[in-house]
Amino acid sequence: MSETITSSILNTLGNELDGELHFSDLIKRLYATDASVYRMLPLAVSYPKSYKDIKKLITFASKNKTSLIPRTAGTSLAGQCVGNGIVVDVSKHFNKILDFDKEAQTVTVQPGVVRDELNNYLKPFGLFFGPNTSTSNRCMIGGMVGNNSSGTTSIKYGVTRDKVIKLKTILSDGSDVTFNELSKEALINKSQLNTLEGKIYRTICSEVFTEDTKQEIQNNFPKQEIHRRNTGYAVDELINNNEAFNLCKLLAGSEGTLAFTTEITLKLDKLPPKESIMVAAHFNSITDCLKAVQPTMRHNLFTCEMMDKTILDCTKNNKTQAENRQFIQGDPQAILMCEIKGEDPADVQEQANKLIKTLDETGLSYANVSLQNKDIHKANELRKAGLGLLGNIIGDKKAVACIEDTAVALPDLANYISEFSALMKSYKQDAVYYAHAGAGELHLRPILNLKKEEDIILFRKITTDVAALVKKYNGSFSGEHGDGIVRAEFIKFMIGDKNYNLLKKIKYCFDPNNIFNPGKIVDALPMDKNLRYTSNREEPNINTILDFSSSQGILREAEKCNGSGDCRKLPEFGGTMCPSYRATRDEKDTTRARANALREYLTHSEKANRFNHKELKQVFDLCLSCKACASECPSSVDVAALKAEFQYQYLKENGVSLRTRIFAYNNKLNSVGSKFSWFTNFIFSNSLTSLILKKSLNIAQERSLPLISSKNLNKEFQLFKNKYFIKTPIKTVFLFNDEFTNYLDTEIGVDAITLLHALNYNVKVINNKESGRAFISKGLLKQAKKVANDNVEIYKDIISEKTPLIGIEPSAILTFRDEYLKLADNKLSAKKIATHTYLIEEFLSNEIAIGNIKSSQFSQETKTIKFHGHCHQKSQSNQIHSFNILNLPKNYKVTIIPSGCCGMAGSFGYEKEHFKVSMQIGNQTLFPAVKKAATNTIIAVNGTSCRHQIKDGTGKKALHPISILKNALA
Repeated sequence: MSETITSSILNTLGNELDGELHFSDLIKRLYATDASVYRMLPLAVSYPKSYKDIKKLITFASKNKTSLIPRTAGTSLAGQCVGNGIVVDVSKHFNKILDFDKEAQTVTVQPGVVRDELNNYLKPFGLFFGPNTSTSNRCMIGGMVGNNSSGTTSIKYGVTRDKVIKLKTILSDGSDVTFNELSKEALINKSQLNTLEGKIYRTICSEVFTEDTKQEIQNNFPKQEIHRRNTGYAVDELINNNEAFNLCKLLAGSEGTLAFTTEITLKLDKLPPKESIMVAAHFNSITDCLKAVQPTMRHNLFTCEMMDKTILDCTKNNKTQAENRQFIQGDPQAILMCEIKGEDPADVQEQANKLIKTLDETGLSYANVSLQNKDIHKANELRKAGLGLLGNIIGDKKAVACIEDTAVALPDLANYISEFSALMKSYKQDAVYYAHAGAGELHLRPILNLKKEEDIILFRKITTDVAALVKKYNGSFSGEHGDGIVRAEFIKFMIGDKNYNLLKKIKYCFDPNNIFNPGKIVDALPMDKNLRYTSNREEPNINTILDFSSSQGILREAEKCNGSGDCRKLPEFGGTMCPSYRATRDEKDTTRARANALREYLTHSEKANRFNHKELKQVFDLCLSCKACASECPSSVDVAALKAEFQYQYLKENGVSLRTRIFAYNNKLNSVGSKFSWFTNFIFSNSLTSLILKKSLNIAQERSLPLISSKNLNKEFQLFKNKYFIKTPIKTVFLFNDEFTNYLDTEIGVDAITLLHALNYNVKVINNKESGRAFISKGLLKQAKKVANDNVEIYKDIISEKTPLIGIEPSAILTFRDEYLKLADNKLSAKKIATHTYLIEEFLSNEIAIGNIKSSQFSQETKTIKFHGHCHQKSQSNQIHSFNILNLPKNYKVTIIPSGCCGMAGSFGYEKEHFKVSMQIGNQTLFPAVKKAATNTIIAVNGTSCRHQIKDGTGKKALHPISILKNALA
């Protein structure tokens, strides 16, 4: 904190705002980084709630000689969103669509509206906002305007600057000014105003529109044919149109350095034609791929995107993306994804055939795969994940964003890349190539370790040399990601002294006190200072119970998060990550925040136990350990594992509460309670006794308590096996008797045994230990480790391909495939068991696929089923298996509810302080879908916590898929 701005002064400011002002150590650290390589601790972070708040912040910044850094989703790659002033996060409250004019095809939004959220709103009207970034399901319109974002569609629909027609702003003196298109007469009138607005117009007119200045701009700015041009302020756009004048052209791409934008009016386009074919051309070299760009661009393409082998190889290790890459043939060095659209399927097919003919005639590609419908979506998702997937590189070397935004004219692309590749070879670099080939822009990244001084020197050298190469081709050093910190230092070199001085005059006319996002565009901060990692540091030695060796330690697991912000996507965009952010909309509750916080405190702590920080407890508090991040995060940052380890380390210093012990040891307590189940259930269900119990343990009073079964599965199995015998079974399976099935859902266990037996499988249930899930979720990792070792010892010699281990409760059985690999001492046996461990639906689905189970074995009745899958199934397995088995009876109609997390997450939903968030999460998608279902629709749910949540949230009873299938036996 600045010595002149005390906490008392900030408290006073905070009390004056309708919104919030935070300056705690945790919040400042969370906002010290964005998706770039930079780190700067801000003075404070504000969530303004009104225009009045923003004006007060501007006044405060001017009076106290500090600055404001505007921020939306914080996914900027060049360091636009970091600084040592007050970060102003408008994503929480300035996120409304204000006005829509269908006839004029315009929409007015606040800066915090998510791009895809806007397009979902516009879709029923046949309109959309064209620019489409890879972060479109969480990036916000304000950030897109600030960076002049482009994305895959720019070759057809242009860039953000082309769409901005009006901006409502607050200037540095606190005045409200709207910028829009002006006639020459209106421009003259504006320039005569005795206000800051008038001064701005006078300065632009006198400084930009002289013949000498126009010539200087034309001579030194990037070629006009490059439509992705973000080099400094867009004065080259201002001089293009003599009939109309709109300063929005200048403000778009200004990175919040000129004014604070509060409302944005956009010109919209009609939705693209519905029929579509993507041709994915495969190449044996980058050179061949780039040579093919010009001939393909002669066709009417809507997108023309490239991915190289480095990106494609990263997709192999990510569960979600591995499914999306099924169209890849062989092992290409690069693929070019060319999309054609039209209203008539025959016409689109003809266009695709002509494109393939062109590709064939070039002789450059070895395979040209045609994709349609969902396969196009999968391919696009694969490409979109490219940025985050680069974070999957294990170790300290990373694909660094510094030269990734260069754009050249299309005829120059192949030669430019040829010279670029030669330059990289001189530095012994195998750079990464991907993105917008059709627009003359590839995201090119060197692989560097910015923890080492020699690589920081290389960071500058490579950036400097590439800047010179781009200038040689009269290209744009900043294509769509902006200048920020990483490239602003080179603007003067790229456009010349006179043009750079013009930019400075514009900046200090708009913002004489330099309060708006200083250090970007002009008077730039050094590109090799304020980096996320300290150079040549001594890596902290951090011992953990969980084995993080696959990431080279827990710190590097956290460091895999590059800030791309996939965890900020909203429920309407599918997936599960991140449930708590979806409920609170607070950055603190994102997966990114948890990884960032852990990285910060493990790196910068002076404590003997670096985990012993209340700030870490605070940031992990709302993590539901749903595991979505392990599969949905492109960098596969396993925050559930990070949380478990943190809890263990933190509890070592701070002790274990009674409530935590009770939840962790619930299996032992349930085993005692089951002996007197009638009495236990009376205590749990009676309004008075249950209230006393809940109050004493700080459990939410609104939450019902689970009832204990009067049976247990071990005993039921003994009775079953004495009664039945299969002479020639298809297979022998070991059914894992988990702690939930044994004492709470015993009937489901009996149904599973009955079903498997009826389908001619020999079932064995042995005296295994509990799964350890409760121990893991509460951070009692020593107890979890013992359970893991015991179960590995029990099963190591009996589980094989012919005798698999299957389980009913996802959170229990999937510990064998996940946490046991990090906990067990006998790694070899743990891996062997994991290879042959299946969720019961997964096992049955596989057996259906090979013909061992047939539809004829089941009922002919007609039923409608809606299925909600457990988070761990979504992360570690696949909902399709449950879908497949429920569809086995031929007249069953099954749909999967796109529900994300239910919000219960084991003990989380019971805890008083978490109940509200738990129900908010359930109410996002799951509860409405269940409530809307017809009374005769069966709700199928395979997680015990999920069934409990649905009961408490909707009053409806959900059935396990296995019980439904057992009841459907012919």
